[in-house]
Amino acid sequence: MAENHSAGVLHADPNETGVYEIESLCMNCRDNGMTRILPIKIPFFKEILLESFTCDHCGWRNNTVKSAGQIQEKGSKFTFKLEDTKDFQRQVVRSDTGVFRVEDLDLEMPSAPGQFTNLESMISKIQTDLAYDQPARKEANPDLYTALDGIIQKLTAMLDGTAFPFTVSLDDISGNSFIEPSPSDKDSKYSRHDYLRSHAQNVQLGLATEDDQASPDGGGMEGVDIVDDEVYELHAECPACSKPCTVNMKKTNIPHFKEVIIIATVCDHCGYRTSDVKTGGEIPEKGKRITLAIKTLEDMSRDILKSESCALRSLDLGLEVQPGTLGGRFTTVEGLLTQVRDQLRGQIFDVGNEDLAGGDSMTSDTKTRWDKFFDTLDRAIKAEFPYSITLEDPLANSFVQKNVDDGDDPQITTEEYERSEEEMDDLGLNEMKTEGYEESNDD
Repeated sequence: MAENHSAGVLHADPNETGVYEIESLCMNCRDNGMTRILPIKIPFFKEILLESFTCDHCGWRNNTVKSAGQIQEKGSKFTFKLEDTKDFQRQVVRSDTGVFRVEDLDLEMPSAPGQFTNLESMISKIQTDLAYDQPARKEANPDLYTALDGIIQKLTAMLDGTAFPFTVSLDDISGNSFIEPSPSDKDSKYSRHDYLRSHAQNVQLGLATEDDQASPDGGGMEGVDIVDDEVYELHAECPACSKPCTVNMKKTNIPHFKEVIIIATVCDHCGYRTSDVKTGGEIPEKGKRITLAIKTLEDMSRDILKSESCALRSLDLGLEVQPGTLGGRFTTVEGLLTQVRDQLRGQIFDVGNEDLAGGDSMTSDTKTRWDKFFDTLDRAIKAEFPYSITLEDPLANSFVQKNVDDGDDPQITTEEYERSEEEMDDLGLNEMKTEGYEESNDD
C-alpha cells in the first residue's frame, strides 16, 4: 500500500473504472485524503498495483507502484542496449528494491518508491534531479558543479538521440523489477540474468535475520572422496526463504566430453527447486561454437549440455538466449527448447481471459509477433520442419551428443573462435593472473 495512508477500508468492489478507493491520512497536513489503487497487468511480467494519493485540503499528491505478487525465488538483473529513439519507449517496472543504472556513465539512481514508466522517463528523471540544484552548487562547490555538468550534458545527448548506443541495467534482489523485451531483440541488445540471493540480501528483504546462520554446520565436503554417479547430500540455506534445505550433488562422466557435477536443490519449506550443471578443468585458449542441424524427431532426443557461460541461438527460430539466463542445463534438445519456451511464456502474465492475455497494455501488433514466435517454437519442439541451433560458449564447456558411433556427425558443426574483449571482461579473464602470482603474493 502507499505510504501515505495509515488507515482506511478497501472497498469490496472497485468502481466502474476498476479502481479501488481508500480514505487515507495525508502525511503532509495530517488530514484525510484519498488513495486510489488500480491493479494492472504488465506484458511479459506480472500484475502490479498503481497507487495515487491526493489530498484536497493541502493539494499534496503522490504516486507509487507496488508488486501484487510475492518476493521471487531469485533476484533478477536486466541489461538493455538502447540503439535508436524507439528503445526509449520500452516499459519499465522498478520496485523499491530495484537499482537502475546508466552503465556508460557509471551512474546509479538512488532507491525510491516503485515506478511504472519507460526508459525515456527514467533517464529524464536522473537528468532533472541532477540539474535541479546546479545553481546552488555553482556557488557552494564549483568542482562538483563542473563534474555534474559534464554528466548532465551526456544525459542530454542520450535523450536527444545523439549518443547511441548506450547501455542501462535494472537489478532487483526481490525479482520484482522488469524491462520490457521484444521479439526483435538480437545479439546482446537485451539480456536477463536470474541469480541466487546472498544471505545479506535475504536479510535486507526481511526473509532472514542477522542471527540466522548463512551456512548450517555439517554442510562441507572436506575430506570426502567423491565417487562417480554417487549422490551426496549437503545441508544449505534456501536462497528463496533462508530456511534449511538439501542440496544433492552427483559427479558423472559424459562420454567423449568431460566430467560434470549435477546439482539439485530442494526446499521442503517453500517448495523451491532448481537444478544446475557445473564443469571443471582448465580454461581453453579459445571458445567453441557448436551448430546442430535438426532434421527429424529423433534429433530432439539428443543429450545436450548448455553451460552457464553458453549462449543459445537460432536464426531459423528467431531465438537468442544469453549466457546466465537458464543457468547450466544437462538435458535433451527437446528439454532445452521446452525450458526456453516455458520461461518466456511464464513472463507473460495470463489471467485466463483471452481478451486480457498478455497484459492490459500489449498492442495487437506485439501480440501477433509473440503468437507467431511461440507457434514457430512449438512446431520446432515437435520437429515439424528442419532448422539449426547453435551453442556458443567462450569457455568451451558445452556439448551436443553425436548420433554416430565413430567419426564426425554430419549434422554437427564445431568450430573454435577467439573470445571477444567483452567476453573476456565478463568472464574476468583479463584480470586473471596465471604466471608470476607467487611473487605478487609475497609483495
